[in-house]
Amino acid sequence: MDQLGGVGAGIAIALENFFPPLPSEVILPLAGFAASLGSFTLFGALFWTTLGSIVGALGLYSLGRWVGEARIRRAVDRLPLVDVDDLDRTTEWFRRHGRKAVFFGRMVPIFRSLISIPAGVTRMPIWQFTAFTTAGSLIWNSIFVIAGYQLGENWYRVEPYAETLQYIVIAVVVIAVAYAIVRRMRSKAEHNTDESAGTDK
Repeated sequence: MDQLGGVGAGIAIALENFFPPLPSEVILPLAGFAASLGSFTLFGALFWTTLGSIVGALGLYSLGRWVGEARIRRAVDRLPLVDVDDLDRTTEWFRRHGRKAVFFGRMVPIFRSLISIPAGVTRMPIWQFTAFTTAGSLIWNSIFVIAGYQLGENWYRVEPYAETLQYIVIAVVVIAVAYAIVRRMRSKAEHNTDESAGTDK
């Protein structure tokens, strides 16, 4: 961090969007610690890490726009246990609530990166995407950078709390996905049963 400076911290955060195993929860407080040592200013740490968040998010947003909704629909149509109607409902929900999803998504581990792709797929206006990404990223980055700045050499104490939050998010997502799959299987089973009953009649 001393060698790369604030620009290096920004690059690391940009790369985190494409490679989530690079943990922002470690990079950000470390940047704050480096700022407390005078390697660069606190403002510089916040500026460069937030700029890195925006650049990385725009990269995934562009990927989503390039893939497009048509390609996503064709891919979903080939997947078992997934219905194109579900995709349509999800897309419609994102069109209505995309700004809130982007804003709060930037403050949720794992989803910080993923939320940019549906924004691109649904072609959210780029100025809106950039504005809400900036706001959400600035809040998230400020929490960890300032924590590292205040904790100094004890900056690493932030990490266990961030890991706990990440595990909670992963657990919630796994439960939600499992529930959705079970519900889909039951729905298809009931549909097949009704069709069989209709045929017997």
